[in-house]
Amino acid sequence: MISPINGYEFKNWGETLQFKPRHYFKPSSEDEIQQIVQFAKEKQLTIRVVGSGHSWTNLCEAENQILITLENYQGLIHIDKEKKQATVKSGTKLYALSELLEKNGLAMINMGDINKQAIAGALSTGTHGTGINYGIIPTQVVALSFINANGEKIECSSEHNTHIFKAAQVSLGSLGIITSITLQCVDAYNLHIQKKKETLSGIIPRLDKINQENRNFEFYWFPYTDIIQAKYSNQTQEKPNTSGFKKWFFDVFLENNLFKVISDISRTIPASAATMSKICGMAISDSSEINVSHRIFATERLVKFTEMEYGVPAEKGVECLLRIKDFIAREKINVHFPIEFRWVRGDDIYLSPAYGYDTVFISCHMYLGMPYEKYFRGAEKIFLSYEGRPHWGKMHTQKADYLKTKYPKWDDFLKVREQMDPNGLFLNQHLKEIFGLV
Repeated sequence: MISPINGYEFKNWGETLQFKPRHYFKPSSEDEIQQIVQFAKEKQLTIRVVGSGHSWTNLCEAENQILITLENYQGLIHIDKEKKQATVKSGTKLYALSELLEKNGLAMINMGDINKQAIAGALSTGTHGTGINYGIIPTQVVALSFINANGEKIECSSEHNTHIFKAAQVSLGSLGIITSITLQCVDAYNLHIQKKKETLSGIIPRLDKINQENRNFEFYWFPYTDIIQAKYSNQTQEKPNTSGFKKWFFDVFLENNLFKVISDISRTIPASAATMSKICGMAISDSSEINVSHRIFATERLVKFTEMEYGVPAEKGVECLLRIKDFIAREKINVHFPIEFRWVRGDDIYLSPAYGYDTVFISCHMYLGMPYEKYFRGAEKIFLSYEGRPHWGKMHTQKADYLKTKYPKWDDFLKVREQMDPNGLFLNQHLKEIFGLV
């Protein structure tokens, strides 16, 4: 039996969750994962799995229970170059996965802007990037396997155990412990990203045209201004034109350190937040870079924050954002972090926030240590008025009564969950409230 690590204390990246599990495990094989499941059943303890701790919610909370990290369970299992598919261990971090794929001439179809997550965590919470032709990251999965509450290895795919697969693609870690994931990839490609300082009022009339003409597009709006930073990314045959040091200096060192100074001022003098947001907007400059796709997608985040993100029907996204803009101004919310605005294609995954329709995701951020409750509460009220669905890994207050009305396949998911884990081995209080099991 694999030995637990005792005395461990967990804290997530955003510092919104901290707890002490009774037992902390670092399995390195499927066999050890199955051992832990049996151990939990014998000791009548529950299990939660943590990836990289990049969720702001209580998804992985396991106070006085069992917490598992898969950081010792990483790597490539198999590459099918003919199908352009890669099967990887579930604990593999996205940055490591990207490098492994690149070495084999492949790449992920699309990515989000953070690459620190474990691939299983990114799937389980419905992580996404941007682009009207691209779904959330779980849409790139064609097969996966997991260990259920009976210690059985369940294999499912788009062609085998399909109903289980559709539940497992975004499962919140409630069906079992994911062990392997097969991704549909594409040939490795380079992206040309252009970052431009523009205005919100000027870009809104052009959004449909911009999205049609660009592979990936998103923008950041700075509160108390009309300024946005727009990001246009398109595939190119040109070679990378940015050295590693240059990219690190401007994108990591300079941007993060300057923004941290501004953030510290806002936290110390909350009333200065509007001014700090205006300074950030004025400081934006245009830039251009060509690099391997995964190096363009990923952004190093050193300034910590709290985040709420909701998905709303794409056609309502701009209207929703403008209402949040008015709310911030009307209530004089002390916020200087920009709001992120991204597009995702609709899908058929049971618990996907983009289930059934094209979706716009709107992300609200607050610097760590600054009060966020009034801001998030007001923004959430607006999101809900547009039938919003919360990003599962980011802060929200929704429970089963609301959520079950927003997911047409809600009951189908619960049936699979009950089948895979009838006694709640993989549930904590947060999940019980989400699924209406309290």
